[in-house]
Amino acid sequence: MENEAINAATVAGSVAAGGDLSMISLFFRADLIVKAVMIILVLASVWSWAIIFDKARRMRKLAILGDSFEDEFWSGGSLEDLYERVGATPDHPLAMLFSAAMKEWRRSTQANRTTTDRDLHAGIQARIGQIMQITMNKEMERLEKYIGFLATVGSTAPFVGLFGTVWGIMNSFQAIAMTKNTSLAVVAPGIAEALFATALGLVAAIPAVVAYNKLSTDIGRYGNRLETFAGEFSAILSRQLEERS
Repeated sequence: MENEAINAATVAGSVAAGGDLSMISLFFRADLIVKAVMIILVLASVWSWAIIFDKARRMRKLAILGDSFEDEFWSGGSLEDLYERVGATPDHPLAMLFSAAMKEWRRSTQANRTTTDRDLHAGIQARIGQIMQITMNKEMERLEKYIGFLATVGSTAPFVGLFGTVWGIMNSFQAIAMTKNTSLAVVAPGIAEALFATALGLVAAIPAVVAYNKLSTDIGRYGNRLETFAGEFSAILSRQLEERS
């Protein structure tokens, strides 16, 4: 019993003397492969947070600008006056949709100012609808840019961390085999490195998954808003064409 107490005290002393388990110490003491895993996970996490902040800020700004634009659009004022205020190069998708449609509307109606041909009017409506669809697709692609990276990090980071875990445990067993010592002082550093790699994998993956789900929902909702506006605006232009007939 006394010998066991002495051995335990010896192990504890060894750990206290050389067993610094801080994150920085674990990184610098880790195997080259484990270091590479940690660096990849940290970089993935940093880039994920940069995407998250940028997309969240962008979606918040688009919501504010969209509300302001729709208030003007449905205020009952002239569409021509609104187009002059918005300009040819607006700074958010709803206004871009409106501007692209109005540009085609002006071009088509000025070229066929006196015609009452219903087939020609149907062609104008089809072109305006196509232009709005193209504009909407471009804007949605821009909003969805880099979102796929969050999904990739969320699905792969835990496995990358697990690889670092397995490698760290292998190093621990190799240390045991080389020293023929199963004390905690021999095993603990490798196990700590392994667990640290796992933790980094989860730190990178969890925010990425949560943000991907949230941003995908917000972008999808905004896409529905664009489609609704395009349909309503197309109906307004269609009525104006019928009034010309």
